[in-house]
Amino acid sequence: MSDVPARVVLRDVGPRDGLQNEPPVATDGKVRLIDALGTTGLTEIEAVSYVHPRAIPQMADAAEVWGAVDRRPEIRYSALVPNLVGAHRALDAGFTDIEVVVSASATHNLRNINRSSEESLDAIAEVIEVAHAAGASCQVIVATAFGCPYEGEVPEDLVASYAARAHRDGADSICFGDTTGMGSPPRVRRLVGRFREQAPEATLALHFHDTRGTGMANLVAALELGVERFDASVGGLGGCPYAPGASGNIATEEAVYLLDELGVETGVDLDRLLEVADLAQRLVGRELPSRVLKAGPRTRLAV
Repeated sequence: MSDVPARVVLRDVGPRDGLQNEPPVATDGKVRLIDALGTTGLTEIEAVSYVHPRAIPQMADAAEVWGAVDRRPEIRYSALVPNLVGAHRALDAGFTDIEVVVSASATHNLRNINRSSEESLDAIAEVIEVAHAAGASCQVIVATAFGCPYEGEVPEDLVASYAARAHRDGADSICFGDTTGMGSPPRVRRLVGRFREQAPEATLALHFHDTRGTGMANLVAALELGVERFDASVGGLGGCPYAPGASGNIATEEAVYLLDELGVETGVDLDRLLEVADLAQRLVGRELPSRVLKAGPRTRLAV
């Protein structure tokens, strides 16, 4: 596969996107998970979100978690923010990378953020401006990019237009979120192509869920289009509290394993990452869906 990137960047979103869909994990457990992920070779970790505790009680201790993390200078830690208030909290806490979300689905956006998608885009422009004034970067995530559990199909032109507007408003990168795993390789190819027609110079990341078993196929389809940035979650943790059926993200260790097999460099130590996935499994107290965590890499032989 000589036409795929030689190296990709994986951002582990387990500590935020993963744990927000689990029964609350103790603060020290969250810190242990973030610090352990920092020893795997990952260079980007989504650590916390600054949302109202009534909306996502699992993230109510964001300030305490971030204050206790053993921050490594080689790692970019990011925080998800829902609005300008959350952005100020994250920036005041020392984050230099924040993310803000708009859903391409009007229904999902109302349930998730309690405003229309257009209102969210207007507010996001302010968040971007505030982040840049503080010397920080801001990624805009377009959720339900491949379909909505409430509305079904979401027009690809609409998704691409929202992303293009955020890019014009100064977003440092765009991420398409497959909130409930409704994506497929043809949909990935069409959406990435349409967005690149509108914003060919934009930095693009993709966030896949494996709800229907297409997560890794989608990753390969995106690789073949030259996409170099992907979200993944240790152990396959994850979901969305406002999207029924949104089971876990693609597992970071499964992505690393596949990319290794394809000859694509990630810089991640798979054996160490599997140890961290086991830690995540113990922290949440249930078996996680990662198949590589269960079976190990192909080089692990029976004894």
